[in-house]
Amino acid sequence: MKRNHFKAWLYLLPALLFLIFFMVYPLIDVLVYSVEEGYNFASQTYFGVGLYNFSYVLHDPYFLQALQNTFILVVITVPLSTLLALLISAGLSSIKPLRELFQTIYFLPYVTNTLAVGLVFMILFQKTEYTDGLINLIIEFFGGNSVDFINGPYWAKMFVLCVYTIWVVMPFKILVLTSALASVNEDYYKAARVDGTPKLRIFTKITLPMISPMIFYLVITGFIGAFKAYSDAVALFGTDLNAAGMNTIVGYVYDMLYGESGGYPSYASAAAILLFAIVLTVTCINLLVSRKKLSW
Repeated sequence: MKRNHFKAWLYLLPALLFLIFFMVYPLIDVLVYSVEEGYNFASQTYFGVGLYNFSYVLHDPYFLQALQNTFILVVITVPLSTLLALLISAGLSSIKPLRELFQTIYFLPYVTNTLAVGLVFMILFQKTEYTDGLINLIIEFFGGNSVDFINGPYWAKMFVLCVYTIWVVMPFKILVLTSALASVNEDYYKAARVDGTPKLRIFTKITLPMISPMIFYLVITGFIGAFKAYSDAVALFGTDLNAAGMNTIVGYVYDMLYGESGGYPSYASAAAILLFAIVLTVTCINLLVSRKKLSW
């Protein structure tokens, strides 16, 4: 038995070494950087240890703007993308002809390059000296006023970012939920039909409870992914996200390290630790809620 345990640990050793060197050590290093006050990147020196870096970050207007943008993105995109994916998956599961074709079409955005999709969205929404963009042409056709979604008001830019994010993340959710719906035992549906149960009640009382673990999984991973959003904003508004007022927490960390105001690993580390704490808190809350729901 001990020999088998030794073999098991030997097989796990490469993965454990990978986790230690590329996840555990960097996390400890970031934590150390975050408490080193006045860290000089050139001389690799600092003059004290404390929480000043966290205080600076929490009072930095650029970080507060990034925090606001990230929370708005999370609150809007995660529930909407999950709900839309559930409705589309239910529709796909209810049809047999061309089901595989529609599944492939809905999955295409997931395998398309993020920056390429962002360029398409810019063409659709951006106003130029030559055209107002396809979306504005549709708005004007119905009697509305054109809006500069890329360089205009904050709400317009946030709207485009939310639509873009939903478009990018929804295909994966559709794929997962379609598979979950297909795994539900058909006997439950047959018994419900024999009793004359309405379709809506079947969906709410049988389908949703059976696939609820997968829904909670998508919600949790969706929250984590939305909090780490950065490339979506860059694809739409360019690399100078502070000027556009559309930066995210991950973007703020990157700017503190490599941006025009970069060279401050202590501030970047403090922001990264704050992001880690936020994501960990939200994930734990979601796990507690999901356990309670599933126990019912």
